Amino acid sequence: MSPFVDRNQYFQEIFDRKDLAIMGRNTNHLPSDPRIKAALRQAIEDELFHEYAPPGGITELQDLIREDLGIHGAAVWIINGATEGLGQVSQILLDPGQEFLTADPGYPVAAAFARRRGATVVEVPIYDPACDYRLTSKRLAAAITKRTRVIYLVDPNNPLGSCLSRDEVKAVAELARDAGAFLVQDCTYRDFADMQTPAYPFYPEGTLCIVSFSKGCGLAGLRVGAVVAHPDLIERMTSPQSNHLGASVLAQIGAIAALKTKAEWFPAMCRLQREHQALIKDATEAIPGCKVLVYPSQTNFLAVDVSASGYHPAFLASELLDRGVQIRHGGYNSPTCGDRFFRVGSSVPRAWVDRYISALQAVVRECPPGAPAPDRQLF
Repeated sequence: MSPFVDRNQYFQEIFDRKDLAIMGRNTNHLPSDPRIKAALRQAIEDELFHEYAPPGGITELQDLIREDLGIHGAAVWIINGATEGLGQVSQILLDPGQEFLTADPGYPVAAAFARRRGATVVEVPIYDPACDYRLTSKRLAAAITKRTRVIYLVDPNNPLGSCLSRDEVKAVAELARDAGAFLVQDCTYRDFADMQTPAYPFYPEGTLCIVSFSKGCGLAGLRVGAVVAHPDLIERMTSPQSNHLGASVLAQIGAIAALKTKAEWFPAMCRLQREHQALIKDATEAIPGCKVLVYPSQTNFLAVDVSASGYHPAFLASELLDRGVQIRHGGYNSPTCGDRFFRVGSSVPRAWVDRYISALQAVVRECPPGAPAPDRQLF
């Protein structure tokens, strides 16, 4: 089979296993607010799916996103999931031979888009307690060259769970402006952070904020996100527009309902997933050589270093999958340090947390350290 078919088959198997605790894809599996589900049901009942949405998105949703971010004066382009926006960033803003700066470990899909454009991907190492596992302005400054065109900042960070302070975000924005580079701030996990600062106010002419509804709002399967940027930049990003017929109407209605009610339901949801983080941390760190890197994580998952435990993260991921728990080993995020850690989600039902703990304990009890990484492909 081709790599694409292999990858799809793997995820088909994950999708078909309704008994599986999915804790490695950073998705939010906690129950949605009833008003979100009611809005979606009403939209289906009204058969609104017959209509194309406006090409830039439903105006009410655009306004709610600006309000949620606290950004004024920016334009909003609603897209079919945040990743679509990242693809368009590379397609429109990058030329062959230019440089795309990002963190290592990081989100590999964005880097793949840049490479496809013929750009050079420069990965700045951040798997280091000396920088608190963050893409700091100091490390970034050392990597910038005259060819730097795009700085890709995932804040809060995927896969390590760190978050930059306001001063650090401002410093990164100033570096980007001085370098004449675009700053792409991926805010996918911002809802779970104690405080996350949009970079747009510091560098409005060159910052693109990527917004996702997959994590905090739990709408991963609906595929809805947004790019928030200066009107001139949005005009450039949408000329030509990859989808001039607009994002899913039903997805946008779900996103509208989520943002309109978020202040009423999200704080309790976030507290619950933080409680789950504590349970996961305590059980995981009870295993000698295992350590949570950033705690509390500013995302809805924990990154666990196992390099001193004798267990390969891919081995643990394979064994847990056989026991009904899906986690993601670090090889997905980094070829250089991916054999040191795995990632496990916390915005999941308590029963899944308990299953993870029980399964991990069983693996350690039944399998001594030292087993090699498995031959099976784990995406």
